[in-house]
Amino acid sequence: MSGIGSLLYFALQIYSWMIIGYILMSWFPNARESSIGQFIGSLVEPFLAPFRKFIPPLGMIDISPIVAILTLHLARIGVTVLFS
Repeated sequence: MSGIGSLLYFALQIYSWMIIGYILMSWFPNARESSIGQFIGSLVEPFLAPFRKFIPPLGMIDISPIVAILTLHLARIGVTVLFS
């Protein structure tokens, strides 16, 4: 894979981990209100917002981040195919 493809793949992978970290922050009190939580939220929430519009929560469980992570995974596969 070329340098640009590797960089895009790595960026998409880091973004997926940021979403996972943001999800895990919801389990701890006041974690999202910390400076790190607010920073990650400012990066992740704009990507999650369109998914939350179309996917309603199932009771207390929000599955939109799972769909967002799957979308990023498909984007990583696309990057791999394009730059191979």
